[in-house]
Amino acid sequence: MALKRITHEPAFVLHRYDWSESSLILEVFTRHHGRTALVAKGAKRPSSNFRPVLLPLQPLQLTYSSDGEIGTLKSAEWVGGHVMPTGEALLSGYYLNELLMRLLARDDPHAALFDGYTTAVALLAQDAAATTEVLEAVLRAFELTLLREVGVLPVFDVQTLTHRPVQADDRYVLLPESGLRQAQPSEARQALAGLHWLALQQAMDDSAPLQALLHLCLEQRELAQALKQQLRGLLHYHCGVETLRTRQMMLELQKL
Repeated sequence: MALKRITHEPAFVLHRYDWSESSLILEVFTRHHGRTALVAKGAKRPSSNFRPVLLPLQPLQLTYSSDGEIGTLKSAEWVGGHVMPTGEALLSGYYLNELLMRLLARDDPHAALFDGYTTAVALLAQDAAATTEVLEAVLRAFELTLLREVGVLPVFDVQTLTHRPVQADDRYVLLPESGLRQAQPSEARQALAGLHWLALQQAMDDSAPLQALLHLCLEQRELAQALKQQLRGLLHYHCGVETLRTRQMMLELQKL
C-alpha cells in the first residue's frame, strides 16, 4: 500500500494505549477519515511535544502518515475553543468516546457525526453542563445522532415491521430487534407517546439535527429522561455489552 500523508486533519483522541516504554497507540476520530489508529512515538517522554496535547475531549489538528492498519503521528496541535470538561461532564464525554469506539468501524468517515460530536463536547465543557438537565439533553441528542449515522436507528413516524403510521395519541416502544412498535398494555409505563416520537423524527429531519434534538430535550425534560430507557437497550444491543464501562463507572461514583 502506498504511503499516504494526511495533513491538518481535525480530530479528537478517543482512547490511548501504552505501546512501549515511551510511545502510545491512539484511537482518534477524524473528520474526513473516521476512526483511525495512530502510533505516537516518544509521546510518554517528559520532553515530548505530544504530552500536553494528546488529551481526550480536546479539538486537535493532526498530521500523520499511513500505509496500513496503524498510521504514524507526525504532529498534533490544539486548536483551542474550550477547556476539558470536569466532573460529571467529563464522565459524559468519556461515555461518548466509548460509544464511538464500539459503534464506529475503522476508516469509515462520518463528517456530519464528527461535527455533532464537536458540538456535544463543546457543550459539555460549558458551565451550564453542570446541570443534570443539560447533560441528559446532550447525551440523548448525541445517542440519537450516532445511532442514525451508523444506520441502526429506525424512523419514528412509522412502525418498523408493519409500516403503519405512528399516531400521536398511541404509545410506542423502541426495541433492538423489532424497532418501533405499538406498546402492549404491560409496556405502557415505559412507552413514549406517539406525539413524542413524531417530534423526535421532526428534529432529526432538521438541517442541524443534533441542535434540534438538544433543543427538544431541553424544552421537554421528561422526554429526555424517558428516552434514556428506550435507547439504553438499543445501545447495549449494538455495542454487544450488558453495561457500558463508563456507565458502570458513573453508577459506582454515585454510590460513593
